[in-house]
Amino acid sequence: MESLFSGDLTFVTFFPLLGVPLIIALSILYRESEESIKIGALIVAIVEFLVSIPLYINFKTGFAGMQFEVETPWIQSLGISYHLGIDGISLFLVLLTTFIMPLTILSSWHSIHKGLREFLILMLILETALIGTFAALDMILFFIFWEAVLIPMYFIIGIWGAERRIYAAIKFFIYTAFGSALMLVGILYLYFYHIDHFGTPTMNILDFYKLSIPYFGITSPQGLLFLAFSIAFAIKVPMFPLHTWLPDAHVEAPTAGSVILAGVLLKMGTYGFLRFSLPLFPEATLDLLPILSVIAIIGIIYGAMVAFAQDDLKKLVAYSSVSHLGLVMLGIFVLNIQGIEGGIYQMLNHGLSTGALFLIVGMIYDRRHTKLIAEFGGISKVMPIFAAFFMISTLSSIGLPILNGFVGEFLVLLGAFRLNYIYSALGATGMILSAVYMLWAYQRVMFGPLDKPENKALKDLSLREIMVLLPIAIMFFVMGIYPKPFLSRMEPTVRELLKTKFEEHIALVDRDSGFVIRPHPSSAKRITSHE
Repeated sequence: MESLFSGDLTFVTFFPLLGVPLIIALSILYRESEESIKIGALIVAIVEFLVSIPLYINFKTGFAGMQFEVETPWIQSLGISYHLGIDGISLFLVLLTTFIMPLTILSSWHSIHKGLREFLILMLILETALIGTFAALDMILFFIFWEAVLIPMYFIIGIWGAERRIYAAIKFFIYTAFGSALMLVGILYLYFYHIDHFGTPTMNILDFYKLSIPYFGITSPQGLLFLAFSIAFAIKVPMFPLHTWLPDAHVEAPTAGSVILAGVLLKMGTYGFLRFSLPLFPEATLDLLPILSVIAIIGIIYGAMVAFAQDDLKKLVAYSSVSHLGLVMLGIFVLNIQGIEGGIYQMLNHGLSTGALFLIVGMIYDRRHTKLIAEFGGISKVMPIFAAFFMISTLSSIGLPILNGFVGEFLVLLGAFRLNYIYSALGATGMILSAVYMLWAYQRVMFGPLDKPENKALKDLSLREIMVLLPIAIMFFVMGIYPKPFLSRMEPTVRELLKTKFEEHIALVDRDSGFVIRPHPSSAKRITSHE
């Protein structure tokens, strides 16, 4: 029991699976009542969040390495082990997963009518797979968790989705499976490359960091490996032009599926770049940096412009994800501490703000059974609490100061400015467009004449729905007003990544930009300028 309060990563990873037999047992014991299995699944998800909190409390700030490590030989002859651990990059992605899941289950209380038991089981399996993906430090274990995410998400979209759910689920599956196949080939190459050069088999990700893979262009081994891994991650982000599966998946998925997809699942791709593509293939990363940065910027502006053209509220939020995650990728690709920290922070911001927006769209859809913006108007008069949460989530999404979105966007643009001021200007253009389409959509839905009888009869949020949105709204302000507890835990890991893999690049950028970044003794950042 003591290990639970100090942070047991194995328990945190697999505890949701204990809910599977519980839900099955409750469904047998209480055949006539679906409330029992809902309550059972919700309790499991809440307890999972509570047991993950010690990971944050006991996380050592100022330490760049892996923490809460667990390593046990699994298939020893092949060098495969059960190896988990988290650092400043993965800590908050694990916490984001455990935070979002109980809210997602609570939001589905009255919207899932068929196969409720199976739906809740898939949600808990999905939670374990997501946490495992962020915590795995063995390549095969990581790949198993990575693929395990695909299966429940496929069924959640394909069974509980809207009219074109089968098409959306298959498209999601094909895109992701293609990327996974490329990544598996890359994993096998690294495995045999390590055997050839060190004489021992291993799938330890930290051992692979020590490899020096030849690079003499994009067709060299390192260049091809970078492409194999990065295409898999770019599909999952998704980056332009590999994003076309996302709007269909979001629009057809049930509300819970959209929230998990936007809130957590897409972060698997951004995490993959930070955990694998950058540290494993630094020369290829630097060589392709201008191209990658431009692709990220295209994604920012393209996603914003297409979102502006949407008449479907859910599709608008889906395309906003393409734009916001383009900003995350720009932060990662500028390869400095402000940019990468801003990118990680923006991952969390996107998970919360876009997750909240999908919850809000789901709540209004449950009442009106339409997502078309033109069908609304003036509903703030009959749903003032809904209007307040919608406004806060919108302002969070567009990065209003004192809300979480501002911190991440500011850091990304600061990092981009240090690399190239044009990148920063173009990224800021995407943010301006984001504010335009989000506020315009809000104005059309919430204000204007209340002239449709269906809208006049709308009821405001219930206590259950307020309980779903309130914790997220609180986090908007916490992360916007006091980001230090988050950034102080990220910084050592980010700084170590840059120091060990991109030190010469950072020195050149510092020289050309006129900025020097020195670590503060308390691990807080201090930016000083020199002549």
